[in-house]
Amino acid sequence: MALSRLPLLTSDNYYQDDTYMDVSSFKPFLQCEAAAYAKYHDQYKPSKPKSGLDPLIFGNFIHSYFESDESHKAFLQKPDVIDEMHIHKSNGEVTAKLKQAYSEDGLANRMIKTLEDEPLFDDLYMPGDKEVIVTGEINGFAWKGKIDSLNLERGYFCDLKTVDDLLKKHWIEGKHYPVSFAEERGYFMQIALYQELIYQNYNKWLQPFIFAVSKQDVPDHDLYDFDTDEIREILDEQIETIKDKQQRVFDVIKGNVKPTRCEHCEYCRATKKLTGSTHITDIELR
Repeated sequence: MALSRLPLLTSDNYYQDDTYMDVSSFKPFLQCEAAAYAKYHDQYKPSKPKSGLDPLIFGNFIHSYFESDESHKAFLQKPDVIDEMHIHKSNGEVTAKLKQAYSEDGLANRMIKTLEDEPLFDDLYMPGDKEVIVTGEINGFAWKGKIDSLNLERGYFCDLKTVDDLLKKHWIEGKHYPVSFAEERGYFMQIALYQELIYQNYNKWLQPFIFAVSKQDVPDHDLYDFDTDEIREILDEQIETIKDKQQRVFDVIKGNVKPTRCEHCEYCRATKKLTGSTHITDIELR
């Protein structure tokens, strides 16, 4: 469908709209189609991390703070945010007391202060337009993105990430060596898509940056660029991956093809049904 016939996206309908694809919805299909399909169609909700915090709400708490006072206040009034941020009584009733992570001296506010105290963050991230929605097409498929901080005048955009530990080693399927949080979370694909959509909207190739702040007791932070030939090749490869995989992903979403199970993830473990036995010598190690 042509973009001119698709709904106009706003901050109110961005997350509810399913006519455009976004990276957050797309990436899980590259890991386990069955789990991604179930989550996409609200048939499955992944368990919360050991911290007990909803990572999306926690991250948006920090994002909205740096967007504007108005946006942050509006975010804090959302029913699901109130439910997540406050302590509950034994009967499930929400109290006025905040969870420790959201208290005045809690982790979320310590992470915010870490960024506020960083001159580079003030110089690069704060001047840009916040939460800018961009849409476009890749080989006939509609895509959307939300740019955390866009600075067309100075020729760059920034993405803000909250990460457990910036230097932690991560392991992903198919690689026998540790990778960074950026690779494990698929941020190269996200940045590549954002760069492409910005170009389609503004006819400018912008330099991307990631500001990352950690969820450690004493938060770490850093600024990452994508300014090498090797990285630019990786970004080009990510766009090619989107082109190569998107037809299959859309077919799975629409139910045209049966989603493939990985048989290793949380969803597959929860829904697993044995169809026979495995030779004890054929146990697949991970």
